[in-house]
Amino acid sequence: MTLSIRNQLPGTVTEVQSGEAMATVKLRLDGGQHLMAAITKESAEDLSLTPGSPVRALVKSTEVSLATHRVEGLSIRNQLPGAVVGLTTGAVMASVRISVDGGELTAAITKDAVADLGLFVGSDVIALIKATEVSLATA
Repeated sequence: MTLSIRNQLPGTVTEVQSGEAMATVKLRLDGGQHLMAAITKESAEDLSLTPGSPVRALVKSTEVSLATHRVEGLSIRNQLPGAVVGLTTGAVMASVRISVDGGELTAAITKDAVADLGLFVGSDVIALIKATEVSLATA
């Protein structure tokens, strides 16, 4: 299956906690970073997720926010450090490619945000991703 989602990071499940309707799934990405996904309990069961399960974390580029430094006091669970390796700016929006350990992410943000953050190829950034915006896929 081919997907339009550019952000596909391979990893391994380290922990699954199920609630009444939702489950949180902690991953160790192949680059060594930790990522959390919040998915339905039914999906976690359908995918047979257990510690050691190989998965791919999928995140739409519109769901990746950027910061120029780690942010404290924030409910967003996933903060991945990286560096800008590509920047395409249009009339209103920009596509920012970020190299993270073990892979690459793309963030779709406004042109104004690029200017406000002072982003350029080589900038250090933190990719911010809500756990509820991380989907999981198995082979």
